[in-house]
Amino acid sequence: MTRGTKAVAASLLILLPLLLAQQQPRASLQSPHGDLNMPCENCHTFTSWKPIRSQPDFNHNQTKYPLRGMHSGVSCRECHSSLIFSNVGTKCADCHADIHRRQMGANCESCHTVKGWRVSLQSISQHQNRFPLVAAHATLDCESCHTGAATGQFLGLSTQCLSCHQKDYQTPVIDHKALGFPTDCTVCHSMNSWLGAKFDHNKFTNFPLTGVHATLDCQACHTNNNFQLASTACYSCHAKDYTGTTNPNHVQAGFPQNCAVCHSTSSWQGATFDHSMTGFPLTGMHTSVQCAQCHVNNNYTNLPTDCASCHMKDYNSTTNPNHKASGFPTLCNTCHTTQGWQPATFDHSTTKFPLTGIHTTVQCAQCHINNNYTSLPTDCASCHLKDYNGTTNPNHKASGFPTDCSICHTTMGWQLATFDHSTTGFPLTGFHTSLQCASCHTNGNFNLTVNTCASCHQSDYNSTNNPNHASAGFPTTCDVCHTTTAWTPASFDHSKTPFPLTGAHVSVACSQCHINTVFAGTPTDCYSCHKADYQGVTNPNHLAAQFPTTCTTCHNTSSWLGATFNHTWFPIYSGTHAGKWTTCADCHVNATDYSAFSCITCHQHSQSTVVPAHQGVRNFVYGPTTCYTCHPTGNGG
Repeated sequence: MTRGTKAVAASLLILLPLLLAQQQPRASLQSPHGDLNMPCENCHTFTSWKPIRSQPDFNHNQTKYPLRGMHSGVSCRECHSSLIFSNVGTKCADCHADIHRRQMGANCESCHTVKGWRVSLQSISQHQNRFPLVAAHATLDCESCHTGAATGQFLGLSTQCLSCHQKDYQTPVIDHKALGFPTDCTVCHSMNSWLGAKFDHNKFTNFPLTGVHATLDCQACHTNNNFQLASTACYSCHAKDYTGTTNPNHVQAGFPQNCAVCHSTSSWQGATFDHSMTGFPLTGMHTSVQCAQCHVNNNYTNLPTDCASCHMKDYNSTTNPNHKASGFPTLCNTCHTTQGWQPATFDHSTTKFPLTGIHTTVQCAQCHINNNYTSLPTDCASCHLKDYNGTTNPNHKASGFPTDCSICHTTMGWQLATFDHSTTGFPLTGFHTSLQCASCHTNGNFNLTVNTCASCHQSDYNSTNNPNHASAGFPTTCDVCHTTTAWTPASFDHSKTPFPLTGAHVSVACSQCHINTVFAGTPTDCYSCHKADYQGVTNPNHLAAQFPTTCTTCHNTSSWLGATFNHTWFPIYSGTHAGKWTTCADCHVNATDYSAFSCITCHQHSQSTVVPAHQGVRNFVYGPTTCYTCHPTGNGG
């Protein structure tokens, strides 16, 4: 057989199984790759399972994990160690060992990319932690602070400046350590550079720099690099300025050594003194006076502050009115202000006689005659006695009215006078308030000594016939039944009598008890009104039963029904008889005579057994009430 023949035979042998397979149903096979929905020939050849095709027909970008960067050049088996290709993680840590020992977390892509392990500054520019990278810090490699990728410390590093810059702190131009400068570099320096340092004097010292102070070089105050100054007082730097000043002479005048009292940090000139910080604040015209006008001979230490010390000449020369002759106080501000001598006002409320109403419009001289400002009386009559004597409506003098005008009048005017009757023994209420004074005070008599009702209303009392007050013997004190509002409706408080009304008695008409309008001497016992009720009752018959005529023994004033009787002579609500009876008739066999009763109707004691049992008992006679004779409380024995 030639070589060609052998080749054809071999090909037929290879194709034979395929031809047979096309004629017969294929067997059901399970893919070793799990649920991989794609033809085998996309990766395998017809020759053998291995090796697979050099260029498999598989698009990884159509899976849940597209290949990017360096991942695209990795062999399939480097990631897919198992034939079940879906059984592989998608997290970085699933394939890559964490050389940072979890200090940076499991999220590699927060710093790295698929292009390579080298960290890009852009990817960590935010440095999302407690120390954000800004300015010069952002230009550094990670190894500058975190030395050694596999051995370096990434967590827990101190964020204090000194932890990295201790060498810089100890070897500067100015000895920071010796001067006690803070180890927080940001106090003076920025993140951009060591140069151009600035010290915030306002924030970190007790001496904020303002005005001219802010323009000075540090060495102007901190000579010889002395940054530990013991004093911030003005005098510590400006003693020469203080002692050399002559306008005014600060030393001689005893001015305080605190320059800020008068000066600002802007300039020595334009100094102002806040006089309100002294015991004498300047107001009004005082603010425009030159200092030397008061502080004579540069006296700034013991100058008096009373008005007379400067204005005694003004006081003595004043004639309208004459202050000295009138004994006015030398305290000018009693009447004057610092705005000027005029207009002057006197606060009369500071005296014992405050001015109100028309009094405020009266000229001073009208009361203070002959400039008498010292011993003027304050009672009304001292000025108004003429008005008092001349009044005829009513005649005050004849009526004996008091001379204290304020009792009826106000300072607003004589008219619309009002008298407070409540200050008398007879306050006006109700209808009394609308009466004219003359209705009661006839003939101008305001000295009434009697304030009883009858003194004015005796005729009303005598003429009343519904009911007739006089014949009924009613009291003449009208307010027992009436009010000052009107005669009607009248009401009588029966509780003030010996017989208070309760229950059904309250709704009974007066005439039902007080027959023929007889209100005096009406009896208060029950029987006097309820005799007919007592004699007409049959259940039980009160008269036959000899019940007491005091209705309250069994009844109350609410109703006849629901009567209760207190069985005081023989206990039936307690002891051995409690609950043993039903009605009164159980014992009281005669409904017409409740004084009669029988014990043996309940106890069923036969004579044949009771008599022998009581042999020897004195006076024992068998009968219905015999038991009660020896057992009055219902107990045996």
